[in-house]
Amino acid sequence: MSTYDVIVVGARCAGAPTAMLLARKGHRALLVDQASFPSDTLSTHMIHAPGVAALRRWGLLDQVITAGTPAIETYSFDFGPFTIAGTPRPHDGFSTGYGPRRTILDKILVDAAARAGAEVREQFTVDAVIIDDGAVAGIRGHGRDGKTVLETARVVMGADGRNSRVAKAVGAEQYNEKPKLMWSYYTYWSGLPVDGFDTVARPDRGWAALPTNDGLTMLVVGWPFAESMAYKADIEANYLKTLELAPEFAERVRAAKREERFAGGAVPNFFRKPFGPGWALVGDAGYNKDPITAQGISDAFRDAEMCSTALDEAFTGQRGYEDAMAGYQRSRDTQVLPIYDFTTQLATLEAPPEEMQQMLGAIHGNQEAMDAFVSLTAGTVSPVEFFDPENIGQIMSAGRAA
Repeated sequence: MSTYDVIVVGARCAGAPTAMLLARKGHRALLVDQASFPSDTLSTHMIHAPGVAALRRWGLLDQVITAGTPAIETYSFDFGPFTIAGTPRPHDGFSTGYGPRRTILDKILVDAAARAGAEVREQFTVDAVIIDDGAVAGIRGHGRDGKTVLETARVVMGADGRNSRVAKAVGAEQYNEKPKLMWSYYTYWSGLPVDGFDTVARPDRGWAALPTNDGLTMLVVGWPFAESMAYKADIEANYLKTLELAPEFAERVRAAKREERFAGGAVPNFFRKPFGPGWALVGDAGYNKDPITAQGISDAFRDAEMCSTALDEAFTGQRGYEDAMAGYQRSRDTQVLPIYDFTTQLATLEAPPEEMQQMLGAIHGNQEAMDAFVSLTAGTVSPVEFFDPENIGQIMSAGRAA
C-alpha cells in the first residue's frame, strides 16, 4: 500500500499535464492508464492558440513542432455562397494552432509527467474506486501482471474521459445537459493538402480538414445525430457522397488516397461537478461537448492548469480544499459556458436563421470581422464579446457601407 497526494486516472491530454504540473510543484503523483504509449485515440486533433500557449509555458511546444506537426495559421468557413477566412486574434502571443496525431502528442505529455517526477503506470486497469466514510480514499486495480494492488491518495482524479469510472463511482452531478447532436467520422488522406483549419457547412451536413503529421490530412464529416443509423449503414459511401455538396473539394478527395480506417461517433453534452470529498475531475470527465469546434484538447490543458493550481493551494494550506476546488469549478464554468452554447448550436447542423445569414454576409470581405469570427472557434475571442450587440451593430454598419 502506497500513499500519494494524488492519483490521476487517465494519462492523456487532461491527466498527464495535471500529474506533470502537480509533480513539478513537489507533490507525489501516480498516473495510471489502461493504454500504453504511444497509442491512438478518438480525437479532433486540433490544438487552438490557448492550448499552444500552454504547451509553450510547459516547455513542450518544441517537441510537438519537431515531430513534424504542421503549423495552422488560417481558419476558413465555406458557407456555400461565400467563404469567411482569417487569422485568429492572438492569445498570450499565439494565433497559430497545431493538429498533431495523438500517438505523438500523448506520448510527449506522458513522458513529461514522468520527467517531472510523477510515477507512471501504463496498461493499468482501475477495478474500483475506494470510498471510505463518504470520501474517496484510493483505487484498487491491476497492472499487466494481473496482480491486484490497492493505492491510496489524498485525492483521486478522474481524467478518464466522458465515461469516467471515477465520475460514475462518486455519482458526480451533471448539469447543463444537452443530447447527442452530431454523428461524425474521420480518417486520414495523403495527397490532400489544405491551407489550414478548413470547414465546410451545408444544410444538415458539415466537414472539416486539417493537416497533421506524416504529410496526412485529417478529414471529418458530420451528419445530424437523428440520421446516424443511415450514416452508419454505409460509412464510406455516405462520407464521400456528402463531399459532393462541394464538387471542387470532392474532386480533390477523389484524387487523394485514404490511408486509415474510419473512426468516429457522437458524444453527449454536459457539465459535471468536478470535485467532492477526495475526488476531482478534469477534461472530458468533467465537461464534454460536441467536437464541431475542436475545443477538447485546449479545454483539457486549461483544466489541468486550473485544477492543479487549486489542488496545490489545498495541499499547501493556502486555501481550504472546498474553497479552492469550488473556485476551480466557477472559473471553468464561467470560461466555457459561452463556447459550449455556441458549439452545441453549431452541432445541430441547422441552416442559420435569416438574421445570422445577414450577419455572415456582412462579415464576408471585412478582414477584421473575419479574423474575429474565426477567433470564436480558435478560442481567442469569446462568443460573449463577438455577439455583443454593439459589435454586431458595427459589423452590420460596415457591411451596409461597403
